[in-house]
Amino acid sequence: MNAWDRVQLARHPNRPTAEQLVKTLFSDFLEMHGDRYFGDDRAIIGGIATYDGKPVTVIFEEKGKTTAEKIVHHFGMPHPEGYRKALRLMKQAEKFGRPIITIIDTPGAYPGIQAEERGQARAIAQNLMAMSRIKTTIISVILSEGGSGGALAIGVADHLLMFENAIYSVLSPEGFASILYKDATKAKDITAMMKLTAEDLYSYHIIDDVIPEGEGLHIETSIGFNHLKKVLSECIKSSVKMNVDERLESRYQKYRQIGLFHEGERDEPYKNSDKE
Repeated sequence: MNAWDRVQLARHPNRPTAEQLVKTLFSDFLEMHGDRYFGDDRAIIGGIATYDGKPVTVIFEEKGKTTAEKIVHHFGMPHPEGYRKALRLMKQAEKFGRPIITIIDTPGAYPGIQAEERGQARAIAQNLMAMSRIKTTIISVILSEGGSGGALAIGVADHLLMFENAIYSVLSPEGFASILYKDATKAKDITAMMKLTAEDLYSYHIIDDVIPEGEGLHIETSIGFNHLKKVLSECIKSSVKMNVDERLESRYQKYRQIGLFHEGERDEPYKNSDKE
């Protein structure tokens, strides 16, 4: 399966949304609304839930399934108030010592003039800065698409997990082709060079683990979701054992080292790979 095939699977209409994942893995989810400045962005949903019998804060990007749902959720492209809501909930989680789990699924932040007028770039930048300093455990999961700042704004984490057929990149293949060749139709031809697949990103030490999907989440969700549940439990257990200083230093070093390829790529398969 080549990189363009992965892009198609990440965008498959039958692929589950983040809301489906949350309903499956977490119980007692209590949604919280609003950024306390402007409004409630439905592209980002967050609240308190129970996981393994313990309270956690869950924040996720939601695309919706039907046309009506996609319009309500802005096709999964958050406005600045969505990022501010996410940050408000993260600070609340820090205050009460709850682990934070974010689920990324966005083609990118909303690019419209209204979002820019309300401080889109500033909201993303503030999240990046704040997440690097939040004292409680943060785990991020890339469900399908992880696009640019739209993903990064809730993706600075101690553990970054990625589903097998998800993609994660600085922009979409169509955007990349438009910039490089002035022709978005060349997206299929240049996808491989973007190194946006889970396998690529694991080999470059950008993500920490890949979640196997079996035949694919668009066919059967239970295999991938059960793998994720196991890995989430392991990540929470390992991270909560660290003291605050260790956790923050580890998170800092994790992102400082992205892009340092001189030590070589990972040759071994990821922990949960069927290749083992």
